[in-house]
Amino acid sequence: MTKFTHFTYKENSLYCENSSIKEIVENYNTPLYIYSYQSILDQYQLLEEAFNPWKNLLCYAVKANTNKAILKTLFNLGAGADVVSGGELSRALMAGCDPQKIVFSGVGKTEKEIESGIKNNILQFNVESEQELDAINNIAKQLGKKAPIAIRVNPDVDPKTHPYISTGLKKNKFGVNHKQALALYAKASTLNHLSITGISCHIGSQITETQPFYDAMVKIRELIDNLEKQNITLNNIDIGGGMGIPYNQEKIPAAHDYAQAIMTPLDGVKGTIILEPGRFLVGNSAALITKVLYVKPSEEGLLFTIVDSGFNDLMRPMLYQAHHDIIPVTKEATTKDVITNIEGPICESSDRFAKERKIPLQKQNDYLAIMSAGAYGSSMSSTYNSRGRPAEVLVKDNLFFLIKKADQLEDIIKNEVLPDFLN
Repeated sequence: MTKFTHFTYKENSLYCENSSIKEIVENYNTPLYIYSYQSILDQYQLLEEAFNPWKNLLCYAVKANTNKAILKTLFNLGAGADVVSGGELSRALMAGCDPQKIVFSGVGKTEKEIESGIKNNILQFNVESEQELDAINNIAKQLGKKAPIAIRVNPDVDPKTHPYISTGLKKNKFGVNHKQALALYAKASTLNHLSITGISCHIGSQITETQPFYDAMVKIRELIDNLEKQNITLNNIDIGGGMGIPYNQEKIPAAHDYAQAIMTPLDGVKGTIILEPGRFLVGNSAALITKVLYVKPSEEGLLFTIVDSGFNDLMRPMLYQAHHDIIPVTKEATTKDVITNIEGPICESSDRFAKERKIPLQKQNDYLAIMSAGAYGSSMSSTYNSRGRPAEVLVKDNLFFLIKKADQLEDIIKNEVLPDFLN
Protein backbone atom coordinates (compact mmCIF):
# COMPACT_ATOMS: atom_id res chain seq x y z
CA MET A 1 0.00 0.00 0.00
CA THR A 2 1.32 3.46 -0.88
CA LYS A 3 1.07 5.77 2.08
CA PHE A 4 0.31 9.13 0.57
CA THR A 5 -0.91 8.51 -2.96
CA HIS A 6 -3.01 11.66 -2.93
CA PHE A 7 -0.52 13.93 -1.14
CA THR A 8 2.20 14.89 -3.62
CA TYR A 9 4.57 17.75 -4.38
CA LYS A 10 4.05 19.92 -7.42
CA GLU A 11 6.84 22.41 -8.05
CA ASN A 12 8.01 21.88 -4.44
CA SER A 13 4.61 22.69 -2.98
CA LEU A 14 2.52 20.01 -1.25
CA TYR A 15 -0.87 19.24 -2.77
CA CYS A 16 -3.80 17.14 -1.66
CA GLU A 17 -5.14 15.67 -4.89
CA ASN A 18 -5.11 18.75 -7.17
CA SER A 19 -5.55 21.33 -4.43
CA SER A 20 -2.70 23.38 -3.01
CA ILE A 21 -2.38 22.91 0.73
CA LYS A 22 -0.88 26.37 1.03
CA GLU A 23 -3.99 27.82 -0.60
CA ILE A 24 -6.27 25.81 1.70
CA VAL A 25 -4.36 27.04 4.76
CA GLU A 26 -4.68 30.63 3.57
CA ASN A 27 -8.46 30.14 3.70
CA TYR A 28 -8.78 28.32 7.02
CA ASN A 29 -5.56 28.82 9.04
CA THR A 30 -3.85 26.22 11.23
CA PRO A 31 -4.03 23.79 12.87
CA LEU A 32 -6.09 22.22 10.09
CA TYR A 33 -7.12 18.69 9.12
CA ILE A 34 -7.15 18.08 5.35
CA TYR A 35 -8.73 14.89 3.93
CA SER A 36 -8.47 13.35 0.48
CA TYR A 37 -11.87 12.17 -0.76
CA GLN A 38 -10.27 9.94 -3.40
CA SER A 39 -8.07 8.22 -0.83
CA ILE A 40 -11.15 7.05 1.08
CA LEU A 41 -12.77 5.79 -2.12
CA ASP A 42 -9.62 3.91 -3.11
CA GLN A 43 -9.28 2.18 0.26
CA TYR A 44 -12.92 1.16 0.30
CA GLN A 45 -12.60 -0.30 -3.19
CA LEU A 46 -9.46 -2.25 -2.20
CA LEU A 47 -11.26 -3.93 0.67
CA GLU A 48 -14.49 -4.46 -1.27
CA GLU A 49 -12.62 -6.18 -4.10
CA ALA A 50 -10.59 -8.32 -1.69
CA PHE A 51 -13.72 -9.74 -0.05
CA ASN A 52 -15.84 -9.76 -3.20
CA PRO A 53 -15.80 -13.59 -3.56
CA TRP A 54 -17.80 -13.84 -0.32
CA LYS A 55 -21.09 -12.31 0.75
CA ASN A 56 -19.94 -9.42 2.92
CA LEU A 57 -20.87 -6.18 4.63
CA LEU A 58 -18.29 -3.48 5.42
CA CYS A 59 -19.35 -1.74 8.63
CA TYR A 60 -17.09 1.30 9.05
CA ALA A 61 -15.77 1.70 12.62
CA VAL A 62 -17.23 5.13 13.33
CA LYS A 63 -14.81 5.73 16.23
CA ALA A 64 -11.93 6.13 13.77
CA ASN A 65 -13.37 9.38 12.41
CA THR A 66 -16.86 10.63 13.21
CA ASN A 67 -17.12 13.60 10.86
CA LYS A 68 -20.50 13.59 9.09
CA ALA A 69 -18.93 14.20 5.69
CA ILE A 70 -16.59 11.24 6.14
CA LEU A 71 -19.49 9.06 7.27
CA LYS A 72 -21.66 10.17 4.36
CA THR A 73 -18.84 9.44 1.90
CA LEU A 74 -18.65 5.85 3.13
CA PHE A 75 -22.38 5.28 3.45
CA ASN A 76 -22.84 6.51 -0.12
CA LEU A 77 -20.47 3.73 -1.16
CA GLY A 78 -22.67 1.15 0.56
CA ALA A 79 -20.89 0.85 3.90
CA GLY A 80 -22.64 0.14 7.15
CA ALA A 81 -21.46 1.25 10.59
CA ASP A 82 -19.81 -0.31 13.63
CA VAL A 83 -20.77 1.88 16.60
CA VAL A 84 -19.75 1.76 20.25
CA SER A 85 -21.98 4.43 21.79
CA GLY A 86 -25.39 6.00 21.50
CA GLY A 87 -23.78 9.11 20.11
CA GLU A 88 -22.10 7.15 17.31
CA LEU A 89 -25.39 5.40 16.57
CA SER A 90 -27.12 8.77 16.25
CA ARG A 91 -24.32 10.12 14.05
CA ALA A 92 -24.54 7.13 11.74
CA LEU A 93 -28.30 7.45 11.39
CA MET A 94 -28.11 11.21 10.81
CA ALA A 95 -25.53 10.62 8.07
CA GLY A 96 -27.93 8.27 6.30
CA CYS A 97 -26.73 4.82 7.33
CA ASP A 98 -29.22 2.00 6.82
CA PRO A 99 -30.09 0.72 10.36
CA GLN A 100 -29.92 -2.82 9.00
CA LYS A 101 -26.23 -2.20 8.33
CA ILE A 102 -25.38 -1.10 11.89
CA VAL A 103 -23.70 -3.32 14.47
CA PHE A 104 -23.42 -2.10 18.07
CA SER A 105 -20.20 -3.17 19.82
CA GLY A 106 -18.61 -2.22 23.13
CA VAL A 107 -18.39 -3.66 26.65
CA GLY A 108 -20.42 -0.99 28.44
CA LYS A 109 -23.70 -0.38 26.63
CA THR A 110 -26.17 1.56 28.77
CA GLU A 111 -29.89 0.84 29.01
CA LYS A 112 -30.60 4.00 27.02
CA GLU A 113 -28.17 2.94 24.27
CA ILE A 114 -29.62 -0.56 24.09
CA GLU A 115 -33.13 0.87 23.89
CA SER A 116 -32.09 3.19 21.07
CA GLY A 117 -30.53 0.33 19.12
CA ILE A 118 -33.66 -1.81 19.46
CA LYS A 119 -36.03 1.02 18.55
CA ASN A 120 -33.96 1.81 15.44
CA ASN A 121 -33.97 -1.85 14.31
CA ILE A 122 -30.20 -2.19 13.98
CA LEU A 123 -28.66 -5.31 12.47
CA GLN A 124 -27.24 -6.71 15.72
CA PHE A 125 -25.75 -6.10 19.15
CA ASN A 126 -22.34 -7.67 19.72
CA VAL A 127 -22.83 -8.96 23.29
CA GLU A 128 -19.81 -9.06 25.61
CA SER A 129 -21.14 -10.50 28.89
CA GLU A 130 -23.97 -12.49 30.43
CA GLN A 131 -25.30 -9.45 32.28
CA GLU A 132 -25.45 -7.53 29.01
CA LEU A 133 -27.32 -10.42 27.41
CA ASP A 134 -29.90 -10.26 30.21
CA ALA A 135 -30.16 -6.47 29.94
CA ILE A 136 -30.84 -6.61 26.19
CA ASN A 137 -33.48 -9.30 26.67
CA ASN A 138 -35.22 -7.35 29.46
CA ILE A 139 -35.27 -4.09 27.49
CA ALA A 140 -36.53 -5.84 24.38
CA LYS A 141 -39.31 -7.40 26.50
CA GLN A 142 -40.31 -3.96 27.80
CA LEU A 143 -40.47 -2.71 24.20
CA GLY A 144 -42.37 -5.74 22.98
CA LYS A 145 -39.63 -6.61 20.49
CA LYS A 146 -36.94 -9.15 19.74
CA ALA A 147 -33.37 -7.91 19.79
CA PRO A 148 -30.81 -9.35 17.34
CA ILE A 149 -27.62 -10.47 19.06
CA ALA A 150 -24.20 -11.95 18.36
CA ILE A 151 -21.79 -13.08 21.06
CA ARG A 152 -18.36 -11.47 20.94
CA VAL A 153 -15.74 -14.16 21.42
CA ASN A 154 -12.27 -13.46 22.78
CA PRO A 155 -10.06 -16.04 21.01
CA ASP A 156 -6.94 -15.30 23.12
CA VAL A 157 -4.82 -14.48 20.07
CA ASP A 158 -1.88 -12.06 20.28
CA PRO A 159 -2.36 -9.45 17.52
CA LYS A 160 1.23 -8.22 17.96
CA THR A 161 0.26 -4.58 18.14
CA HIS A 162 0.44 -1.83 20.78
CA PRO A 163 -0.94 -3.17 24.11
CA TYR A 164 -3.43 -0.29 24.34
CA ILE A 165 -5.14 -1.40 21.13
CA SER A 166 -4.90 -5.15 21.67
CA THR A 167 -8.36 -6.57 22.35
CA GLY A 168 -8.18 -10.32 21.68
CA LEU A 169 -6.15 -11.67 24.62
CA LYS A 170 -7.79 -13.32 27.63
CA LYS A 171 -6.42 -10.55 29.88
CA ASN A 172 -8.35 -7.94 27.87
CA LYS A 173 -11.82 -6.78 28.95
CA PHE A 174 -13.47 -7.60 25.63
CA GLY A 175 -15.71 -10.53 24.79
CA VAL A 176 -16.00 -13.98 26.39
CA ASN A 177 -14.00 -17.18 26.04
CA HIS A 178 -14.97 -20.26 24.04
CA LYS A 179 -16.66 -22.07 26.94
CA GLN A 180 -18.58 -18.99 28.08
CA ALA A 181 -19.68 -18.31 24.50
CA LEU A 182 -21.26 -21.76 24.17
CA ALA A 183 -23.11 -21.23 27.45
CA LEU A 184 -24.34 -17.79 26.41
CA TYR A 185 -25.60 -19.05 23.06
CA ALA A 186 -27.45 -21.85 24.86
CA LYS A 187 -29.00 -19.34 27.25
CA ALA A 188 -29.87 -16.87 24.46
CA SER A 189 -31.71 -19.62 22.60
CA THR A 190 -34.11 -19.90 25.57
CA LEU A 191 -34.83 -16.17 25.92
CA ASN A 192 -38.00 -15.09 24.14
CA HIS A 193 -36.92 -11.55 23.31
CA LEU A 194 -33.56 -12.34 21.71
CA SER A 195 -32.83 -13.44 18.17
CA ILE A 196 -29.45 -15.08 17.59
CA THR A 197 -28.06 -13.60 14.38
CA GLY A 198 -24.32 -14.16 14.45
CA ILE A 199 -20.94 -14.33 16.12
CA SER A 200 -18.40 -11.56 16.63
CA CYS A 201 -14.64 -11.38 17.08
CA HIS A 202 -12.20 -8.45 17.11
CA ILE A 203 -8.58 -8.99 18.19
CA GLY A 204 -7.10 -5.50 17.99
CA SER A 205 -6.09 -2.56 15.87
CA GLN A 206 -3.17 -1.65 13.58
CA ILE A 207 -2.31 -5.30 12.95
CA THR A 208 0.43 -5.65 10.35
CA GLU A 209 0.57 -9.45 9.98
CA THR A 210 -1.98 -11.90 8.62
CA GLN A 211 -1.21 -14.80 10.98
CA PRO A 212 -3.16 -13.40 13.99
CA PHE A 213 -6.28 -13.11 11.82
CA TYR A 214 -5.84 -16.69 10.61
CA ASP A 215 -5.33 -17.99 14.15
CA ALA A 216 -8.41 -16.16 15.42
CA MET A 217 -10.60 -17.47 12.61
CA VAL A 218 -9.48 -21.07 13.24
CA LYS A 219 -10.90 -20.73 16.75
CA ILE A 220 -14.06 -19.01 15.52
CA ARG A 221 -14.61 -21.77 12.96
CA GLU A 222 -14.34 -24.39 15.71
CA LEU A 223 -16.99 -22.54 17.71
CA ILE A 224 -19.28 -22.17 14.69
CA ASP A 225 -19.07 -25.92 14.06
CA ASN A 226 -19.91 -26.64 17.71
CA LEU A 227 -22.92 -24.33 17.57
CA GLU A 228 -24.21 -26.03 14.44
CA LYS A 229 -24.21 -29.32 16.34
CA GLN A 230 -26.52 -27.61 18.84
CA ASN A 231 -28.79 -26.48 15.98
CA ILE A 232 -27.76 -22.85 16.40
CA THR A 233 -27.41 -21.30 12.96
CA LEU A 234 -25.52 -18.04 12.47
CA ASN A 235 -26.39 -15.62 9.68
CA ASN A 236 -23.55 -13.16 10.33
CA ILE A 237 -19.86 -13.81 10.97
CA ASP A 238 -18.46 -10.51 12.29
CA ILE A 239 -14.69 -10.77 11.98
CA GLY A 240 -13.94 -7.28 13.31
CA GLY A 241 -11.40 -4.87 11.88
CA GLY A 242 -7.82 -4.12 12.83
CA MET A 243 -6.06 -4.21 9.47
CA GLY A 244 -3.03 -1.96 9.69
CA ILE A 245 -1.77 0.88 7.55
CA PRO A 246 1.78 2.16 6.95
CA TYR A 247 2.70 4.94 9.34
CA ASN A 248 6.46 4.46 9.19
CA GLN A 249 8.37 1.54 7.66
CA GLU A 250 5.78 -1.16 8.34
CA LYS A 251 5.35 -3.81 5.68
CA ILE A 252 1.61 -4.03 5.23
CA PRO A 253 0.03 -7.10 3.63
CA ALA A 254 -2.19 -6.49 0.64
CA ALA A 255 -5.94 -6.42 1.26
CA HIS A 256 -6.22 -9.65 -0.72
CA ASP A 257 -3.78 -11.36 1.66
CA TYR A 258 -5.81 -10.20 4.66
CA ALA A 259 -8.94 -11.62 3.04
CA GLN A 260 -7.31 -14.98 2.32
CA ALA A 261 -5.97 -15.31 5.88
CA ILE A 262 -9.40 -14.58 7.31
CA MET A 263 -11.50 -16.60 4.90
CA THR A 264 -9.38 -19.75 4.54
CA PRO A 265 -10.37 -21.11 7.98
CA LEU A 266 -13.99 -20.08 7.28
CA ASP A 267 -14.19 -22.00 4.00
CA GLY A 268 -17.67 -23.43 3.55
CA VAL A 269 -19.24 -21.34 6.31
CA LYS A 270 -22.55 -19.87 5.22
CA GLY A 271 -23.72 -16.38 6.05
CA THR A 272 -22.60 -12.80 5.63
CA ILE A 273 -19.04 -11.83 6.54
CA ILE A 274 -19.11 -8.53 8.46
CA LEU A 275 -15.94 -6.43 8.55
CA GLU A 276 -15.35 -3.46 10.84
CA PRO A 277 -12.59 -1.45 9.12
CA GLY A 278 -11.81 2.01 10.46
CA ARG A 279 -8.18 3.04 10.25
CA PHE A 280 -7.72 1.06 7.02
CA LEU A 281 -10.29 3.25 5.25
CA VAL A 282 -9.40 6.71 6.55
CA GLY A 283 -6.00 6.60 8.26
CA ASN A 284 -3.84 7.71 5.37
CA SER A 285 -6.50 10.00 3.91
CA ALA A 286 -5.55 13.05 5.96
CA ALA A 287 -2.79 15.33 7.13
CA LEU A 288 -2.79 17.70 10.09
CA ILE A 289 -1.26 20.97 8.92
CA THR A 290 0.56 22.98 11.55
CA LYS A 291 2.53 26.25 11.53
CA VAL A 292 6.04 26.69 12.91
CA LEU A 293 5.94 29.24 15.72
CA TYR A 294 9.55 29.19 16.89
CA VAL A 295 12.82 27.32 16.33
CA LYS A 296 14.63 27.06 19.63
CA PRO A 297 18.09 25.61 20.38
CA SER A 298 18.90 24.32 23.88
CA GLU A 299 22.09 24.29 25.93
CA GLU A 300 22.21 20.51 25.53
CA GLY A 301 22.47 20.85 21.76
CA LEU A 302 18.88 19.89 21.06
CA LEU A 303 16.86 21.80 18.51
CA PHE A 304 13.17 22.36 19.23
CA THR A 305 10.76 23.16 16.44
CA ILE A 306 7.69 24.58 18.18
CA VAL A 307 4.42 24.32 16.24
CA ASP A 308 0.89 25.61 16.79
CA SER A 309 -0.72 22.16 17.03
CA GLY A 310 -0.68 20.11 20.22
CA PHE A 311 -1.67 16.72 21.53
CA ASN A 312 -5.20 18.02 22.02
CA ASP A 313 -5.40 17.97 18.19
CA LEU A 314 -3.61 14.65 17.58
CA MET A 315 -3.18 12.44 20.64
CA ARG A 316 -1.62 9.34 19.06
CA PRO A 317 2.08 10.32 19.42
CA MET A 318 1.59 11.06 23.14
CA LEU A 319 -0.78 8.17 23.90
CA TYR A 320 0.85 5.37 21.87
CA GLN A 321 4.30 6.84 21.15
CA ALA A 322 3.08 6.55 17.56
CA HIS A 323 5.12 7.57 14.54
CA HIS A 324 3.68 10.00 12.00
CA ASP A 325 5.72 11.15 9.03
CA ILE A 326 6.18 14.93 9.14
CA ILE A 327 7.00 16.76 5.91
CA PRO A 328 7.28 20.42 4.86
CA VAL A 329 4.40 21.96 2.95
CA THR A 330 6.94 23.87 0.87
CA LYS A 331 10.28 22.40 -0.17
CA GLU A 332 13.22 24.77 -0.47
CA ALA A 333 16.29 23.59 -2.36
CA THR A 334 18.68 25.56 -0.13
CA THR A 335 17.37 24.19 3.15
CA LYS A 336 19.61 21.71 4.96
CA ASP A 337 18.35 18.76 6.98
CA VAL A 338 18.57 18.97 10.77
CA ILE A 339 17.78 16.74 13.73
CA THR A 340 14.99 18.31 15.75
CA ASN A 341 12.21 17.64 18.20
CA ILE A 342 8.86 18.76 16.88
CA GLU A 343 6.99 20.07 19.89
CA GLY A 344 3.53 21.43 20.54
CA PRO A 345 2.60 24.48 22.65
CA ILE A 346 0.92 22.62 25.53
CA CYS A 347 2.67 22.87 28.90
CA GLU A 348 3.50 19.18 29.20
CA SER A 349 6.69 17.48 28.08
CA SER A 350 4.63 14.75 26.44
CA ASP A 351 3.29 17.29 23.93
CA ARG A 352 5.65 16.17 21.19
CA PHE A 353 4.98 14.93 17.65
CA ALA A 354 8.49 13.66 16.94
CA LYS A 355 11.72 13.19 18.85
CA GLU A 356 15.07 13.77 17.15
CA ARG A 357 13.46 13.65 13.71
CA LYS A 358 15.48 14.48 10.59
CA ILE A 359 13.65 17.12 8.55
CA PRO A 360 14.59 20.21 6.54
CA LEU A 361 15.36 23.15 8.84
CA GLN A 362 12.21 25.17 9.34
CA LYS A 363 11.79 28.86 10.03
CA GLN A 364 9.02 30.86 11.62
CA ASN A 365 5.69 30.73 9.75
CA ASP A 366 6.64 27.70 7.68
CA TYR A 367 4.07 24.89 7.55
CA LEU A 368 4.50 21.21 8.31
CA ALA A 369 2.16 18.35 7.40
CA ILE A 370 1.73 15.62 10.01
CA MET A 371 0.71 12.69 7.85
CA SER A 372 -1.55 9.65 8.37
CA ALA A 373 -3.83 11.68 10.62
CA GLY A 374 -7.19 10.55 9.28
CA ALA A 375 -7.93 7.94 11.97
CA TYR A 376 -8.08 8.65 15.69
CA GLY A 377 -6.97 12.24 15.12
CA SER A 378 -10.00 14.48 15.06
CA SER A 379 -12.19 11.90 16.82
CA MET A 380 -9.85 11.82 19.85
CA SER A 381 -9.18 15.56 19.93
CA SER A 382 -10.05 17.69 22.95
CA THR A 383 -10.19 21.27 24.18
CA TYR A 384 -7.43 20.81 26.76
CA ASN A 385 -5.81 24.16 27.70
CA SER A 386 -9.01 25.74 26.30
CA ARG A 387 -7.59 25.19 22.84
CA GLY A 388 -10.25 24.94 20.16
CA ARG A 389 -10.35 21.82 18.01
CA PRO A 390 -9.12 22.38 14.43
CA ALA A 391 -11.21 23.01 11.36
CA GLU A 392 -11.49 20.15 8.85
CA VAL A 393 -11.48 20.30 5.06
CA LEU A 394 -12.37 17.63 2.49
CA VAL A 395 -10.58 17.83 -0.87
CA LYS A 396 -12.10 16.48 -4.06
CA ASP A 397 -9.71 16.96 -6.97
CA ASN A 398 -9.12 20.73 -7.30
CA LEU A 399 -11.97 21.71 -5.00
CA PHE A 400 -11.98 21.85 -1.22
CA PHE A 401 -14.86 22.03 1.23
CA LEU A 402 -15.08 23.00 4.88
CA ILE A 403 -16.59 20.02 6.72
CA LYS A 404 -16.02 21.22 10.29
CA LYS A 405 -15.50 24.73 11.58
CA ALA A 406 -12.72 25.41 14.05
CA ASP A 407 -13.90 25.76 17.64
CA GLN A 408 -14.26 29.26 18.99
CA LEU A 409 -14.08 30.06 22.70
CA GLU A 410 -17.87 30.24 22.90
CA ASP A 411 -18.05 26.67 21.55
CA ILE A 412 -15.77 25.46 24.34
CA ILE A 413 -17.59 27.13 27.24
CA LYS A 414 -21.21 27.09 26.03
CA ASN A 415 -22.25 24.18 28.27
CA GLU A 416 -20.67 25.54 31.45
CA VAL A 417 -23.06 26.85 34.10
CA LEU A 418 -22.29 29.10 37.07
CA PRO A 419 -24.27 28.25 40.20
CA ASP A 420 -26.23 31.18 41.64
CA PHE A 421 -24.10 31.45 44.79
CA LEU A 422 -21.09 32.44 42.66
CA ASN A 423 -22.90 35.35 41.01
